[in-house]
Amino acid sequence: MEPISATIVTALALGAVAALKEVSAQAVKDAYAGLKNLLQQRYSRVSIAQLEDAPDSKVQREAVEEALKKAGADRDEELLRKVKELMDAVQTHAPQAAAAIGVDIEDIKATSLRIADIVASGTASGVTARRVEVSGSVVIEGVRVGESGADPSKKS
Repeated sequence: MEPISATIVTALALGAVAALKEVSAQAVKDAYAGLKNLLQQRYSRVSIAQLEDAPDSKVQREAVEEALKKAGADRDEELLRKVKELMDAVQTHAPQAAAAIGVDIEDIKATSLRIADIVASGTASGVTARRVEVSGSVVIEGVRVGESGADPSKKS
């Protein structure tokens, strides 16, 4: 299972990608602002400015994740509720935001796994998987890295 601090960082990166675009739904912007405000109130020593500037940077995500762990943010129930609110808002209103940071899965046990139509921009890795146990089929297709703004559903 992905560490809670990594989930928080993923939500922040998704929020930065989605909420900072002018065309984003207000629900995404509000959820991102709520998460940021709570982080600033409770964990003021954890800076997310560089993550906001480069949400696709693995280095920045790891630095924020480490700072959140040290601060004990991964045990903060209210913070985790804000993370869920943001993830739900992004999934509903801006699912394309995940493409900008790629897919990073870890500690998965499943009977099957399908990852498709991923377009990662900037320095995102596309798909990264660690400690994945699948007893059935695994399908990874349509992964493109470095294609800014491409629509994964329209294959060339």
